[in-house]
Amino acid sequence: MTEHYYTSKPSVKSETRLIEDKLRGRKFTFATDAGVFSKGGIDFGSRLLIETMEMGIDDKVLDIGCGYGPIGLSAAALASKGQVVMLDINERAVELARENAKRNSLSNVRVVQSNILEAVAQETFDCILTNPPIRTGKETVHRIFEEAYHHLNPGGSLWVVIQKKQGSPSAYAKLESLFGECKEVTKDKGYRIFRSIRHEENGEIRN
Repeated sequence: MTEHYYTSKPSVKSETRLIEDKLRGRKFTFATDAGVFSKGGIDFGSRLLIETMEMGIDDKVLDIGCGYGPIGLSAAALASKGQVVMLDINERAVELARENAKRNSLSNVRVVQSNILEAVAQETFDCILTNPPIRTGKETVHRIFEEAYHHLNPGGSLWVVIQKKQGSPSAYAKLESLFGECKEVTKDKGYRIFRSIRHEENGEIRN
């Protein structure tokens, strides 16, 4: 069976490489490796999310499924007076993201191995970002949305990138049912960026 990037302990042989890119006007260098998502370079969906996402300079931000770190580390540069927590189930990705935070001189970052949001069960955030692991199935993706809802502060935003052919209509419907709203902020090459805001201060999950 082919090993996926959402494997907790990749067994594929390590092949570390460095890539350079410019995101939100800042140059980054990333170490990548076999067994992690988009090892050859930043995928179009992540790039579109990075170029579209908005957050305050002192926000507490969560990146779900961080991979080697381009989304979360771009967020750390934007929320320079805040904090960014980056989660991934893949231990190789977690180590790379930690290394890349240091490589890019970003100290307002905490990277944790976690199955969805288990490692931050007691924390809440002003902004949550995700390029969800579509290959894990719709049930897992929708669970990410549900847990994100419960971990947002009032007024906090969830930003999602998803391809139309990989389930964006059902993702839109799920987000709208959870949050009472879902805005398509932009779209390009079949990818959609959705934003939902949590308005209820102590609201229960919607059905």
